[in-house]
Formats: sequence, C-alpha cells, structure tokens
Amino acid sequence: MNKFIKICSVVLTSVVLLSIQSAHSQRIKDLADVQGVRSNQLIGYGLVVGLPGTGEQSPFTEQSFKTMLSNFGISMPANLKPKIKNVAAVAVHADLPAFAKPGQKIDITISSMGSAQSLRGGTLLQTILMGIDGNAYAVAQGSLVVSGLGAEGLDGSKIVINTPTVGRIANGATVEREVKSPFMSGDHITLNLRNSDFTTAKRMSDTINDFIAGTARAVDATSIKVTAPRDAADRVSFLSMIENLEFEPDSPAAKVIVNSRTGTIVIGADVRLLAAAITHGGITVTINEQQEVSQPDAFADGETEVTDNSIIDVNKDDSRMFVFNPGVSLDTLVRAINEVGAGPGDVMAILEALEQAGALRGELIII
Repeated sequence: MNKFIKICSVVLTSVVLLSIQSAHSQRIKDLADVQGVRSNQLIGYGLVVGLPGTGEQSPFTEQSFKTMLSNFGISMPANLKPKIKNVAAVAVHADLPAFAKPGQKIDITISSMGSAQSLRGGTLLQTILMGIDGNAYAVAQGSLVVSGLGAEGLDGSKIVINTPTVGRIANGATVEREVKSPFMSGDHITLNLRNSDFTTAKRMSDTINDFIAGTARAVDATSIKVTAPRDAADRVSFLSMIENLEFEPDSPAAKVIVNSRTGTIVIGADVRLLAAAITHGGITVTINEQQEVSQPDAFADGETEVTDNSIIDVNKDDSRMFVFNPGVSLDTLVRAINEVGAGPGDVMAILEALEQAGALRGELIII
C-alpha cells in the first residue's frame, strides 16, 4: 500500500523528469533541415454552399454571392437582397510542400468567417489559393468533412461538440504553380540545426568531413555549409548519403521548464543544485548521497562495483527545512518532495526560490 501511495504521489505532483541519454547517435536528417527546402503558406477566400440552413446572411456574403453569379453571366437587381442561409463565407488555407509540382494534390482547411452555425454538409466552390507574393499557386474545391456538431433548442439552449465551423478536404486543392527552390543554386548547400548548439554544429561538420574530407564547415551555432555537386542528380544522391550519416549530438543546456497553467514541470538531466536550505511547509527533508561497494559472493561470478545510494530522511516537525549537499540532482530533490506528498505549487515555489538564491545550476523557464 505504501508503494502505491508513493507512485500516486509522483503522478499527482505532475513532475516529469526528462532523462537524456548522452551516448545516442542520431541521423543528420533528424536534427537539421536543408536551407531553402521549406513549405509555403497559401490562403484564399471562398463560399461554401449546400448548408442545411446553418449558413449566414451578411453583407459580404451577399456581395460574394452576387459576384459569383455575375461570373456566370447572371445579374441581380441592386435593390434585391437574396435570403441565403445555405451559404457561408469561408477562409481556405493550406501548406504547399517543398518541390510540389503542378497537378499534385494537397490538403486544405476551411474556416467560417462569419456567423454560420455549421459547415457540415457543405461544398466548397472553386477557390483560388494565393501565396504571400500575390500569385495563385493552387485551386481548391470539394465536399467538406466536419467533425464538429452543434444543436440548438427553441428555448435557446444549445450544445456544441468540437468545432462545427471548421472542416477539411483531403487532397482538396490542385497545385497550379511550382515554387522555385534555391536547392540547385550555387556550389553549396546549407544544413540548419533545428536547435542551435555550437558543439552539435562542430560535431556534425566533423562527421561530414570524415565521410568526404574538406566538404563541410560550421558557419555558426545553427548552419553548416557543405560543398555539393552542381549536377541535379549528383546533388540529390550526395544529400541522400549526407542526411543518413549518424553522429552524437551534444546534450542540451540544463533547463527547468515550468508550465504555471497545468502544473507540469520538466527537469533536464544536467540540472544540479548547490548547497542551500529551504524553509517550506511543516517538513524537514535531509538528502545524503553515499557510495557503496557491492561485492559478489565468494564462489559466484561477478565483479565488484561501486553503486550510488541516496538516503532520504523525512521528518514532519516544526523545523520546516530542506537540507541537501552540493551537487545533488533535482531528481533527488523531487523524490524527496514526493515522499511528503507536496503539490506542484510547492515544487514551483521551491524551484523559484532556488533560482533566486543562485543555487540552481540551470535555466528556469516559466511558460
């Protein structure tokens, strides 16, 4: 029962210890991106029709409806205001992947811009998707898939499940224009680390040079410039080999991430504490780190090993003091706090106090 209580205490405090394996090789493609090989955002404005009375009746929807009719040679009197509740004005957006070619399909998301109650059952009419440069790159059209649901009673009561005013169309847009990529320009390609680190950039550069001598150079903590063939086929083959090379990235900087809204705390493995004493609550926690020699039996196979032993002594008295030796990891401190069932708020207060006192060897980030 005591073991079960301890496990529950760890879960309820919402403290997550981030364990990092130092000796773990990773591929270059999992750590870096090729400069210039990126997606582009597209956006458009259109109309969804065929709604079962869940559309909207607004001035810009009426104007869009009249404009659409005029494109088909149908003109409406200026003083005539159509009553349309099966039409909704929507914004359509999508991501155009790198190297997408004309004729390929991409997914799109449709969101209501006005007071439409639901887009369920609607059909998006032909909508031009434009890039930031004002050029049209894709054309979207099709029937929406809406996961949300809404219902309203005569007395005004209503229920909404998920978001019925947002839908998606898989392969709902056709690419009409290719975005030029700088991948084939120049004599170099640049690899950008997703997480900047000088040591990792140097190790990546050395790994590439070990594969092909003199081809890579770390420009800064993010970029590694690599000499590449100018022929398209050779450059693709070259990059295919480079991105699958494995090396050991450096461990990240010691950080403690605190989410003040959810009470979640993520502690990096390299975070350490200096000698300090904390007054908090009505408990005394003493932490000692000892090393013990473990020897096998006289006639048993095995080797003598030195093991670490953390001794945690918890006393609920009036001294109200946390005492621990310098160099103790936050893992040990968190386990000590869990022993007495402290909540996430207590852990946050202790971490902030340690950081202010200069006893926390790591960056404290509160989000």
